[in-house]
Amino acid sequence: MKKITALKITAVILTAVMVLGLFCGCKSEKSNEKNDGKLKIISTIFPPYDFARQVGGDKIDLSMLLKPGMESHNFEPSPKDIVNIQECDLFIYVGGESDEWVKTILESNDKKPKKIIALTECVDTVEEATVEGMTAGEEENEEGDEKEYDEHVWTSPKNAITITKKISSAMQELDPGNKSIYEANTNKYAKELTNLDNKFREVTENAKTKTMIFGDRFPFRYFADEYGLGYFAAFPGCSAETEPSAATISFLIEKTKEKKIPVVFKIEFSNGKVAQTIADASGAKVLQMHSCHNVDADSMKNGVTYISLMEENLKNLKEALS
Repeated sequence: MKKITALKITAVILTAVMVLGLFCGCKSEKSNEKNDGKLKIISTIFPPYDFARQVGGDKIDLSMLLKPGMESHNFEPSPKDIVNIQECDLFIYVGGESDEWVKTILESNDKKPKKIIALTECVDTVEEATVEGMTAGEEENEEGDEKEYDEHVWTSPKNAITITKKISSAMQELDPGNKSIYEANTNKYAKELTNLDNKFREVTENAKTKTMIFGDRFPFRYFADEYGLGYFAAFPGCSAETEPSAATISFLIEKTKEKKIPVVFKIEFSNGKVAQTIADASGAKVLQMHSCHNVDADSMKNGVTYISLMEENLKNLKEALS
């Protein structure tokens, strides 16, 4: 698993302690000037950003820390980010090893968001698995018996419903004047997510094969568990590795041939080279499965949503399992 290094943690601590004193006073004045009564909500990544957007609509002031096109595992907060987090009403983050910096920021100053939601505390989590054939990085090998939990809880639409309802409850407590609006939006969105879940269930229950091949990281553990799918992949979900071993590539090629799997998946922001190598050697084609952790600038501008991304995944999965 990729972890925030001790150097990065130290830098965040120093930034929080030394810079907050310089920025907080003037920031508060500006916040008061622009206070329009809307809840100020900050999400680290795209899925909870979109969940909050579906619930709050124009009743909230919503922002996302991760810039479009950026990998979440490489994120480091800026001084401005730190100030904004500590002054917001609701802060939503993933939790787990990749978000250790959040704990540091929240513990570095008395000023905190009114409410904080960690996605990994909203649903049951599972340990990150290194399945047969995967290339384990140095950190995975060094950790031994230390438990690491898969952070990609939002990839299951069922979990997305639970998380959305948690976000909605927090918004209703913070802003009771708009409670009925939040409730109505939540109920509507939950129905849309249930419909999405039913579509995935129909595809997977009628699939010719129930195995996915990923020539990439595998951030879909909760998705696979929800729909009873098996998988083989080059790396675990949060691996920092980019080059799989020759043994891993050979293994994935043989599994693709053996099971006559027509599609090898890559994930968003991947160059797709490993997936293409496997596909070329096995006669399969390469398609994308989007984990939804972030989107590119054009997609954000065009109003892409969690559901629209998952609908594209549904189409590609149907082809892969045929």
